[in-house]
Amino acid sequence: MRAGNRKWVVIMVGLPARGKSYTARKVARYLRWLGYPTQVFNAGELRRATLGAGHRADFFDPSNRQNQRVLEGLARRTFDDLLEWLGREGRVGILDATNTTRERRDWLRERCREAGYEHFFIEVINDDARTIEDNVRANKLASPDYEGMGSEEAVRDFRARIALYERAYATVDDDEGSYVKVIDRHETMIVHRVDGWIPARVVGFLTNLQVTERPVLLTRHGESEFNASGKIGGDSALTARGRAFSRRLANFVDSRFGAGGIQVWTSTLLRTIQTSELLGRDRREWRSLDEIDAGICDGMTYAEIGESFPGEYEARTRDKLRYRYPRGESYLDVIQRLDRAIIELERQREPVLVIGHQAVLRALYAYFADVESERIPHLSIPLHTVIELTPRAYDCIEQRYALEP
Repeated sequence: MRAGNRKWVVIMVGLPARGKSYTARKVARYLRWLGYPTQVFNAGELRRATLGAGHRADFFDPSNRQNQRVLEGLARRTFDDLLEWLGREGRVGILDATNTTRERRDWLRERCREAGYEHFFIEVINDDARTIEDNVRANKLASPDYEGMGSEEAVRDFRARIALYERAYATVDDDEGSYVKVIDRHETMIVHRVDGWIPARVVGFLTNLQVTERPVLLTRHGESEFNASGKIGGDSALTARGRAFSRRLANFVDSRFGAGGIQVWTSTLLRTIQTSELLGRDRREWRSLDEIDAGICDGMTYAEIGESFPGEYEARTRDKLRYRYPRGESYLDVIQRLDRAIIELERQREPVLVIGHQAVLRALYAYFADVESERIPHLSIPLHTVIELTPRAYDCIEQRYALEP
């Protein structure tokens, strides 16, 4: 298989309640957004689907050989599903399981070798008691395994499950090949023999990933002169209606965040800068947040494009995701140039307000909401609306605030 078409297996490693599933899902969402078909395969989900929920800690006792055979069989079935999907349509398959024994990992490595797929490990390590306790209470108590059980009893049982896994846990060694060790809530990383374009993107992403829960707010600039006349692109100023929105936006931000506590990012174009001016806060201008480059169609209405360039108009109508304006950009181009902005957003510890443009905000929204690529050019990002997104371990909470002048 050529280097540019290599398929990858990412093997998660670590004790329960360390953030493996959170990390696996964040990596998968990032790679899908970049255009690499990626899927997470979770051994616990297969266990519950096959055997039902409600298993207590003693079910996972490594000294119970019968149960261990069952669990090992389920883990292998999960990996078989991953390999089958990868051979059919995938590019990156992520195995979300503890994989804490050397024996299990050796078997996984051999299966990857037989299938002709590359692999690397992501080991999540955290021994901070407070963090583990927070993870158990925030994520594990909602598991179907503990339905109907009191919270304190469930916490005790899950702690017992962790203790059982600790008895058999062996950390990944250098002779096992490529790995990334994510330590203490992404504060420290150890990278060993990682090679390849996709693994390099994953390492860069994990290096900047923060686990702090905080909102990202997206809003288009206020109505511009080009908006009012139906033209695309350009660098026009705000209309009176657009300036009224900027006042409403300032009041909204002040009421939500007070005098501080939020960063403001804009593009380098006049209409986003003008929208930010009444906020009274420092702003960070990003060229990568500029609107999609319409090339030779810049400054035209869609009706004018249809009349002057009917072939281009039809091509764009057929495939808005991949269509590239002559001497301009496609949505896929926009996603690639937004990669650095996404990395920077992920490393922030406080809320960020992004004042941008329709195509750019569609791409950013798609990342946080995990929207499939084909839908990106059709997402609703209306003027004079703030979209507040709060990414969490397993989902993304969305609220919209209409601030129509």
